[in-house]
Amino acid sequence: MARLIGVEEIESLAIGAAVLGTGGGGDPHIGKLMAQEAIKECGPVTLLDPSEVPEDALCVPVAMMGAPTVFVEKIPNGDEALHSLRRLEEYLGKKAFAVMPMECGGLNSTIPFVVAARAGLPIVDADGMGRAFPELQMETFGVYGVSGTPMVITDERGNWSLLNTVDNWMMEHISRGIAIRMGGVGHIAEYPMTGDEMRRTSIFHTVTLGIELGKAVSESGKRKLSPLIAMEEALVNSNYGKPIILFEAKITDVDRSTTDGFAKGTVTLEGINKDEGHEFIVDFQNENLIAYKGEQILATVPDLITFLDLETFKPLTTEALRYGYRVSCLAIPTPPIMRTEEALKVWGPKYFGYDVPFKPVEKLNEGMMLNGK
Repeated sequence: MARLIGVEEIESLAIGAAVLGTGGGGDPHIGKLMAQEAIKECGPVTLLDPSEVPEDALCVPVAMMGAPTVFVEKIPNGDEALHSLRRLEEYLGKKAFAVMPMECGGLNSTIPFVVAARAGLPIVDADGMGRAFPELQMETFGVYGVSGTPMVITDERGNWSLLNTVDNWMMEHISRGIAIRMGGVGHIAEYPMTGDEMRRTSIFHTVTLGIELGKAVSESGKRKLSPLIAMEEALVNSNYGKPIILFEAKITDVDRSTTDGFAKGTVTLEGINKDEGHEFIVDFQNENLIAYKGEQILATVPDLITFLDLETFKPLTTEALRYGYRVSCLAIPTPPIMRTEEALKVWGPKYFGYDVPFKPVEKLNEGMMLNGK
């Protein structure tokens, strides 16, 4: 049920959402600071269970879109997404009852708290990806019938644009071009929907899960418990499957570029510890898409592939990956709503150009437990 979220919960959310964000969703540190400052100024934010939203109430996801590599250098003012929400409300002629995240990602799980605190609105404990994806049509809202437009995109200088498109694919295409011309990053309000539509199409309790995952990592030392075991405990009552350690390795090369509004590239790694002698490759487009051991596929979208720093077990976003980092590569099976036939057409491996069918990560690594044995 409804509860208040303050600065301490945001600290945990920034970590946990980055675990779920599969390397994408933007810099969690920047988003954390923005949300904490807004809460300090305006007070705690109410987090609503999806069941608490009236059936005809207006719910609006808010977020940042663009290349995470650009966002690190192009720090926002903090009110861009709020401006997008207000202009969308003006166009619709209706005030939002609540905002919500569009995805689980370091920054994009905390941006809604900035908007909610400054607008005096609650946040719905749900989102439309259950992880992070690089494109706007890749949301359960759209997969199950909600229109992404009308949508508003705003930049840090006050430029803004209202979009109405024939479908969600064209929304992504046009808004990506606008974001590129805004300098690579824009702040959006999209997929306006009723409470009924939100309950039918969203993934429940992902904000709470992000907070619990972050606590699991942060408090594991006090509990004298492996952070990985602690994360498994946090996931046990969720719609996600048990986490799997795919490998431990040292990064030997990062080939990364900002192209077409995305951070795209490949990470090459050399196995260490029990994985010594093996080479691993992970491709990404903002988010990690596919992991290989030699030519063997270990995991693919939509299942989660996340790098954890081996010293701190904190998650690493794709823009933060560097030569020499020693990492653990963690995979988490996605909820069933993300594995349906219609969902895989939108974000399965074939959409990203990999000529392989989706196979659940727990099947690809059958028999592997959390410790990889």
